[in-house]
Amino acid sequence: MSVKVGINGFGRIGRLAFRRIQEVGNIEVVAINDLTDAKMLAHLLKYDTTQGTFHGDIEVHDGAFTVNGKEIKVLANRNPEEIPWGELGVDIVLECTGFFTTKEKAELHLKGGANKVVISAPATADMKTIVYNVNHETLDGTETVISGASCT
Repeated sequence: MSVKVGINGFGRIGRLAFRRIQEVGNIEVVAINDLTDAKMLAHLLKYDTTQGTFHGDIEVHDGAFTVNGKEIKVLANRNPEEIPWGELGVDIVLECTGFFTTKEKAELHLKGGANKVVISAPATADMKTIVYNVNHETLDGTETVISGASCT
């Protein structure tokens, strides 16, 4: 059974996270929330001036695109608590917009039905900052919002 992920913000960091997820097993991106339309998001994913061309099949549909045959819903909602993460079965939201970087703001994704949130920016004092292979063992499973340390 794979972990279902939603990405909020499909800029540089969101697209890099998406690319990495495609390389590992047991993680599936089911939705992307960004204010840009699906056609442009697919183009930006396919042709990256730094990372190079994405080596996968991308097809754009109304309100979605498919990558290697798997459909990914594309949403455009400014308010995280109104994103239907729960309806989409999202376990973890990757918060990559740079706007919802406090615990209070990131928790709005939980109101939309997500179980956990990982912020791709430095943390505020009220949440854990986790760097894999440095301190990931400090996670006890009760955390609902954590920071992945930095977006640089």
